[in-house]
Amino acid sequence: MDIQVRRVGYPDVEAMRELYRQEANCQIVHDSFFARGLSDPYLILVNGRVAGYGGIGNKYPPRRLTEFYTLPQMRPFAGPMYRELLAVGQATHVEAQTNMPLMLMMLYDCAINITTEVILFDDAITTNLVCRDGVFRETTPEDVPAIFQHTREPVGEWLLEVKGVVVATGGFLSHYNPPYADVYMEVAEPERRKGFGSYLVQEVKRICYEAGKKPASRCDLDNRASRNLTKAGLLPCGRRLVGEVNPAP
Repeated sequence: MDIQVRRVGYPDVEAMRELYRQEANCQIVHDSFFARGLSDPYLILVNGRVAGYGGIGNKYPPRRLTEFYTLPQMRPFAGPMYRELLAVGQATHVEAQTNMPLMLMMLYDCAINITTEVILFDDAITTNLVCRDGVFRETTPEDVPAIFQHTREPVGEWLLEVKGVVVATGGFLSHYNPPYADVYMEVAEPERRKGFGSYLVQEVKRICYEAGKKPASRCDLDNRASRNLTKAGLLPCGRRLVGEVNPAP
């Protein structure tokens, strides 16, 4: 069996990525890496025929394998294809979402010192939370000077105002694989643990659906804001793992 891995341009793998996205059927956290030039695409051929592709990060972070896909009929050869991709691309690390079986299997076969980077969330429950005295509305330029300092997330396009004071902001990012959008939020330090974050997430979810997007999210292991996600119906669905390439698999 002759396996060849070639560095190519993004258009050479773009069509095949639709199969990858359909098979994943979930939010792919680093889906935009190719389009943003943050990952280098590689075409994989077996006995001269197209068999799959992969992506290796070049900036954030460099030399990490972030994407791998084989056509269904080539799946029995996924292991050798993956290892050849690692070698040609000179990858030092690999990542995988636990809700994407092929990538997860390859990570466990070819990596060591595996750790969790982020927890992934998917919308599972429709909630009916109520925020007494709360006003959920779009953020305006006039609001920005008076909004509390954010430490984890950007100031959102939507905010929650209670008795004239902005207590939380949030929104969603839409550069993920369609139809998924990534919900984010932050609550002012003095106003935390009062239910404001959960209510804000609930309302941002509603805006997501109205925009034709399916809400999802991710957070660091030490981010307590994840409690707001779960109370608003976004429940853990997986993790993104990263490991070092095993030099002797």
